[in-house]
Amino acid sequence: MSVIEHTVPFFLPIREAENDLLSSNAIKFIDYVGEILQSYVERREQVRLIKELYGNQIGELFHSLSYNLIEFVLEDFDCKVTVSLRYADLVSILPSRIRVLAWPVHPSKKILAVDRKESGPALAQSIPSRLSYAEDALRTMSLPEAYAEIVLNLPRVLQQMFPHLGGAQV
Repeated sequence: MSVIEHTVPFFLPIREAENDLLSSNAIKFIDYVGEILQSYVERREQVRLIKELYGNQIGELFHSLSYNLIEFVLEDFDCKVTVSLRYADLVSILPSRIRVLAWPVHPSKKILAVDRKESGPALAQSIPSRLSYAEDALRTMSLPEAYAEIVLNLPRVLQQMFPHLGGAQV
């Protein structure tokens, strides 16, 4: 058996599934294609929902066609927070690799403190810090739920990590 025509988005690996599964077990092929499509739609809807609910707090948002790579930036705080999510396989709705980093921003100009000639606290400000609590939330919750959890706790966490910034603004 083979697939002659389909309406599945071109970037989803239907040909690979056809080669691996269709000739040996049509039911497994149909189930796998259904899982890929369901996961793709779920990831896409999660991104759509955070854009709809929190679009004013997100500075930049990028994603691959299949939504297996999602990155966004939060800049409404005294730090620039970058979130990077990668999904190891296309049937996953929770990311497998997560990185959330916070860079302190110069309080008066809201620009990154990257002047390498300075020493002491100013130099330390240009080094990003991982936000483990945010990574844990993204590992166990849907993207909109995790986003709400991250933003709720972000001012307190940033204040603890970077006391020299003063109060984190929401």
